[in-house]
Amino acid sequence: MELTRIARIIRKSWILVVSFLLVGILGGALAAILTPVQFSTSTRLFVAVQIAAGSTSGDLVQGNNFAAQKVLSYLDVATSPRVLNPVIESLGLDDTAEELAEDVTATVEPASVIIEIAALSDTAESAAELSAAVAASFSDVVVNQIEAPADGSASPVKVEVLQPAVPSEYPEFPQVPLNLALGAALGLMAGLVVAVSIGLSDRRIHGRADIERVTDVPVLGAITVDPQAQKRPLVVAQQPRSIRAEAYRTLRTNLEFVGVNDRARTVVITSALTGEGKTITLANLAIALTDSGSTVALIDADLRVPRLAELMGVEGAVGLTDVLIGRAKLADVLQPWGRTDRLVVLPAGRIPPNPSELLGSIPMAELLESLAADYDYVLIDAPPVLPVTDAAVIGRLTAGTLLVAAANMVTEQELLAAVRALETAGITPLGIVATMLPTRGPDAQVYGSYGDFSKKEDEVAADKADAVVPPPATAPRPDLVGAADSRIVADPAASPRPRR
Repeated sequence: MELTRIARIIRKSWILVVSFLLVGILGGALAAILTPVQFSTSTRLFVAVQIAAGSTSGDLVQGNNFAAQKVLSYLDVATSPRVLNPVIESLGLDDTAEELAEDVTATVEPASVIIEIAALSDTAESAAELSAAVAASFSDVVVNQIEAPADGSASPVKVEVLQPAVPSEYPEFPQVPLNLALGAALGLMAGLVVAVSIGLSDRRIHGRADIERVTDVPVLGAITVDPQAQKRPLVVAQQPRSIRAEAYRTLRTNLEFVGVNDRARTVVITSALTGEGKTITLANLAIALTDSGSTVALIDADLRVPRLAELMGVEGAVGLTDVLIGRAKLADVLQPWGRTDRLVVLPAGRIPPNPSELLGSIPMAELLESLAADYDYVLIDAPPVLPVTDAAVIGRLTAGTLLVAAANMVTEQELLAAVRALETAGITPLGIVATMLPTRGPDAQVYGSYGDFSKKEDEVAADKADAVVPPPATAPRPDLVGAADSRIVADPAASPRPRR
């Protein structure tokens, strides 16, 4: 899974990786431009031991072994001041022996008696001249000075030029292809390290894979992001053939298979944080359920920041709060929605000073039991889990909770904290609904060919989809609207918390 995640991070950050790659190539090109042009030319010398006439084959082998051993010690001689000072004098150079030694190298192959003396210079001709001069000085120092016998006889070591220095056609430095390749490799490596580091440090939920990696709670739905969500929030009713509408129908199908008892039909929908799309998810799920023939009661139990009434286009002055404190009857405040009688909405009403106490009261439990008896599904919009405890309080009166998680908004730690908060309160998370998923990139939600077909069909009917959803069949009673203006204070003694 970590390798898959890293691959996904690299795919997502390909622009960053390519940017570093280009910077590396430019750096290699710049290094090539700034590197002084230098030519390299080498002279190859053959070192041998002179064998006297009449020597045996054994003497020849012994002489060759002696030469091979001596050659290794001659490498340091080639760059010593004893060899280079005469070169400086003969060529009229301004460098010292130490400075010249940086431009001269002597190498030998293993078990070989051939020494290669290479020299660097600004021009090919001067490099060849320098290499030849060093080779000549080296031969003189070795044969006539270091290996010269004390009795004045001929030196046993012989140094011959095997390959003279020839001016090179191409410069040794800069090596443009090598510089570009090295820059590209370093840039690519740096880009990958930076991209993976940023990706691993980003603990936000980016897609379905992140949710499945951090928690065992099943993902029941995956809803893509829509820039027109505020303009057309009820997409199941307004754009029934769109990709997002089909995603809500998939959520409906998955929810129908969660739980086998009637109590599992009463579901709280919440989120870890605000702004994750829980209310829009609740409304579209309800419409999708009614399209399949089910009856649904929508309850706005977010008594802190209620939005359901505005979203559904119903009157929200009287609602749940009034029913719980006994100022209104449930039948009087339920508002039918749409062209059928399969969906009713119970707004939040006035915002009370004690939301948690009201949601955990006996009247709330009785209200849920009454609605569960009359409707196939009771969907409850609850406040986010982490800021307040309302969702946990009301969740204990139901069979489970759907947790909405928005991509690129909630972090892994926040999602886990929300799940654990529900489990600590004794609430079973039925599943997670991923919202605001990207439509492109490695975290994109893929729908396949059907999604593409639906998108094309939706584009044809886009203008018709902007039509306003039909208003509710009936409005709340006018006498109750006036009653809702009174100060709302629940009596804790009259509404004790139900026993578990």
